[in-house]
Amino acid sequence: MRVRSSKSRVLTLAVLSALVAGALSPVRPASAEEPRNPRGTVVSWAPLDRSLWIPETTGKAFVLTYVTMNAFGRKAHSTGTVFVPRGRAPEGGWPVVSWAHGTSGLDDSCAPSRTGPALPERDWKYLAAWMRQGYAIVASDYAGLGTPGLHAYLDGKTTAYNVVDMVLAGRNFARRHLPRSERLARRWVTIGQSQGAGASIYTARYATEFGGGVLDYRGAVGTGTPAYIEKYLLPIAPKVPPVPLPAGLTAYLTYIFTSLRYAHPELGIDGILTPTGREYLDLAETACVFGFEEQLEGVNVGDYFTRPLAALPNFEQTVRAYMAMPESGFDKPFFMAHGLEDTDVPIPATLVYAGVLKANRQPLTFKTYSTDHSGTLSTSLKDTVPFVKKLFQG
Repeated sequence: MRVRSSKSRVLTLAVLSALVAGALSPVRPASAEEPRNPRGTVVSWAPLDRSLWIPETTGKAFVLTYVTMNAFGRKAHSTGTVFVPRGRAPEGGWPVVSWAHGTSGLDDSCAPSRTGPALPERDWKYLAAWMRQGYAIVASDYAGLGTPGLHAYLDGKTTAYNVVDMVLAGRNFARRHLPRSERLARRWVTIGQSQGAGASIYTARYATEFGGGVLDYRGAVGTGTPAYIEKYLLPIAPKVPPVPLPAGLTAYLTYIFTSLRYAHPELGIDGILTPTGREYLDLAETACVFGFEEQLEGVNVGDYFTRPLAALPNFEQTVRAYMAMPESGFDKPFFMAHGLEDTDVPIPATLVYAGVLKANRQPLTFKTYSTDHSGTLSTSLKDTVPFVKKLFQG
């Protein structure tokens, strides 16, 4: 998700308010069959192209294919990257940040391990700040983004598995292929932005359970965390909304519809698509985010369907299970940062979510900043760096 013009910002808020009311082994191709190996098993690895290294801080970097879970609750492959800092790891290995990336697209060509972040200048600067603190970074592409199948965009539980299993894979790889001075510790946190912030906070709810006794999960940070997005889907129907949304928002919604069509065919989304809807959902499977936005200028999601989405059998229940953010059950501290000028993930819904978490006595630190969606990353570092440092100190 990215920053748009002030005119688009106003329109976005108005419409949402209305709607809500070394010696390297060769890479082997990932199999489409369900893997038999445990989650976190590395099935192939290779050096990461140097053009995709986090600048000025990376000592070594690798791309892995590893075993995790997919949207159908079955083991599958994902790709991801491991960034090892320069220098010598402390006793026990480098503490780990499992980075959850923001929206890039659904096609394999959009995977960060192949092309880097969708916003490289922003994200590389931010990730370099964490590596300078002495953390290794592992980063899942998410299942289906670079591997067989389709990435299930905003599927909370699946992405949580991907984020946790990337830590397992990174440790397994380092233990087998790197010297002791470059290995990864059991201690880890997850940090994410935008789509990735939702992934990190969702992961925070399940990290201890999914990591078992092998990992030592400490906490999470999410910047620009989306919340209650499922509620924005319920009013969508023929000619609702009556006018096109900003192209960025249309892209995010189209990715959601496309992923739901893939992960939950029982909903019958294909059966209520207009020719326009079918055209753009098909295009969403291959177009990366910024190019996709350009093709969606003036396109109205209200022209995608012949019937209201909410009329599909079990639509509300299915979507809630697929993407609703957890409101309780967090066992470690987590931090949510949000920009008051954020229009990519408008703050009202996130404020409500933070209030619910606080009311449920969850271990949340929530702070707002006078900046926009992208600006929240760098602005929040003054608070998130000491927060994470304290987590690792235990």
